[in-house]
Amino acid sequence: MSTFAAPAVRAEPGTSGSGGRSGPVAWMAAPALAMFVAFAVVPLLGVLALSFTSWDGIRDITPSGLNSWRAVLTDPQLPHAIGVTFLIMALSWLVQTPLSLLIGVFLAGRQRYRELLAVLYFIPLLLSSAAIAITFKALLDPNFGLGNGLQLAVLQQDWLGKGHLAVGVVVAVVSWQYVPFHALIYQGGVRQIPDSLYEAAQLDGAGRIRQFFSITLPQLRYTIITSSTLMVVGSLTFFDLIFVLTAGGPADATRMLAVDMYQRGFQATLMGPASVIAVILVLIGLGLALLLRRLGGGKPDDSQLEGV
Repeated sequence: MSTFAAPAVRAEPGTSGSGGRSGPVAWMAAPALAMFVAFAVVPLLGVLALSFTSWDGIRDITPSGLNSWRAVLTDPQLPHAIGVTFLIMALSWLVQTPLSLLIGVFLAGRQRYRELLAVLYFIPLLLSSAAIAITFKALLDPNFGLGNGLQLAVLQQDWLGKGHLAVGVVVAVVSWQYVPFHALIYQGGVRQIPDSLYEAAQLDGAGRIRQFFSITLPQLRYTIITSSTLMVVGSLTFFDLIFVLTAGGPADATRMLAVDMYQRGFQATLMGPASVIAVILVLIGLGLALLLRRLGGGKPDDSQLEGV
């Protein structure tokens, strides 16, 4: 009775016997890791160290212990800046998410003019935030703006001179600029959904609205989490548009943390407290990103297509 030995399995080049990547393949990530450390980790550590010092941006840096942290955390303007930041963040998310979702689903269709519309919708993202702010500031001027030219009383209000109106203008302008980017994300997500799901729904008599809520939205679960993470964390860095549009006013109505950081560091020459604000921004962004990931559930390598 003869026995046969199992043929030896030859490992593929670039892989280890345990199925993991070997050294040469793993080292391909080294350049990206070096860039991340050089341009993200090192500056962040520098800002953290600067938050424990006293510096006006010109003279020597002197250690100050917890003085900068104590001054910022006891400043009554800090809760206001945090509240404005979260208010604009929440309002911009509530406006951008449904608009970008609907536009993304529409652009993923089979219309002949879809490519032209996609280009037109993407134009705001190509413009400079400062240029956009200057344009809208001129259009909304109560004396020489669009409202005065068209003789429309509704548009002749002092949009940037009243707190609640200024917040609404900031949210509208931010949404106008960034909705195309998130619509592009949703467009890619919709195109990954198999047509067989919609064909089966049509056989069951489901209409377009039912298909949207029963198929499209559930299948875009992870896409929504990704878009929301970029939207929420990105809103923490709104500075150039708000600074040019309102400069944090009126009466600090639009003074977000990023604007507060600039005003402390470059206008009041208090680099220590400004660095504290920067560290707080990083902590808030990291916490929100982890929270959204936890709310999304699932594993990082899970497929977007549930049940497929």
